[in-house]
Amino acid sequence: MKIYQYPSKSAEKRVKNTIDRGLGFTKQDQETVEAFLEDVKKRGDKALVEYTNKFDSKKVTLDTLKVTQKELDMASKNVDDAFLKSLDRSVNQLEYYHSKQTENSWIDTPRNGVMVGQLVKPVSAAGVYAPGAKGGKTPLVSSVLMGGIPAKVAGVASINLMTPPMENGDINPHILAAAQRIGITSVFKAGSAWAIAAMAYGTQTVPKVDVIVGPGNIYVTLAKKIVAGSVGIDMIAGPSEILIIADKDANPEFLAADLLSQAEHDVMASSILVTDSEILAKNTVTALENQVENLPRKDIAKKSIEDFGAIMLVPDIETGIELSNRLAPEHLELIVKEPFDYIDQIQNAGALFLGAYTPEPMGDYIAGPNHVLPTAGTARFSSALSVDHFTKKTSLIHYSKAAFKKEADDVIRLAETEGLGAHANSVKIRK
Repeated sequence: MKIYQYPSKSAEKRVKNTIDRGLGFTKQDQETVEAFLEDVKKRGDKALVEYTNKFDSKKVTLDTLKVTQKELDMASKNVDDAFLKSLDRSVNQLEYYHSKQTENSWIDTPRNGVMVGQLVKPVSAAGVYAPGAKGGKTPLVSSVLMGGIPAKVAGVASINLMTPPMENGDINPHILAAAQRIGITSVFKAGSAWAIAAMAYGTQTVPKVDVIVGPGNIYVTLAKKIVAGSVGIDMIAGPSEILIIADKDANPEFLAADLLSQAEHDVMASSILVTDSEILAKNTVTALENQVENLPRKDIAKKSIEDFGAIMLVPDIETGIELSNRLAPEHLELIVKEPFDYIDQIQNAGALFLGAYTPEPMGDYIAGPNHVLPTAGTARFSSALSVDHFTKKTSLIHYSKAAFKKEADDVIRLAETEGLGAHANSVKIRK
């Protein structure tokens, strides 16, 4: 990992390279995904099963596309008690955090004879996507929890899970145990773009939903991008990111481990350390070079670090925070002597991790906040997946006759200024 003096031309070039890396898809990728979506839209379950047979498992049929209640009931018996204990802790802490996000409907009477307000209601149906890493052998249980729990807390009546099956046609029992634990309504054995299409358009077996959430590869991301507008989505997510701001007292072994925690995700992941200590920077490089050799995904991590990793040597922590706000990272770790002193200076970040013993993976699994976070600089205007993504707000308005007459002339004047005569007449006819 190269050390850059910041600010400088070379550092600026590296920063720009990180900002401009985007989602990393081609026109051909988009056309491929569009074809998948159109096929599922036309042929429904048949297309869904064909793609699942081709890419994931030849054992899935029209009859076994939906996970049975027996399969769900057996799941908890096919995982160990230690996993279930960890699962319970994660679920309880996620539910607690997301319960703080709920909003109530409200009514107000700001003027005599006028009532305004807002109805807050959950959507009717939500779809959660959980990727099937390594053919389902490494189940992404956290994706089930992070997508399903805020939907459940919001009060969504129907929550459906799509996830690719293992080669034998089954869903990993850890995924099913998590789904049953949080009250997922139905689970279906399909992944990638065709799973997103099934949830967006509905098939003979898979119900159409109102909101689709969950991470995935470029095909999943493009599919969500295309169907957005027909259904709600959480966000268009790019490659993983971590930015660490550290002072001279930070532990370089900790920093290296945290940088690699994101670098192992994807060759396009961005891992950046910002520090005012040259000694710490050099020691972190040494620690990183040692640690990366022991990683199962070391080739991915090395490529990520080479292309999008950097250590930015800044004159002071404040300059480092300015750089961080510019990059608006998905994950921001603040590993300095008094991290709470800097909170009010953080303008743009998906999630903020404070202190040496709050590494990013704590937020990935168990802390409570959602780990589905804005990437690619979108933390400038976007937020983590939350209960809000599963609710909709309807405005309430009521006027008495007297209140109407008091404000009618102003409405008429504004409507006529805009050249909207029918709008004005709708008010005039009541005077």
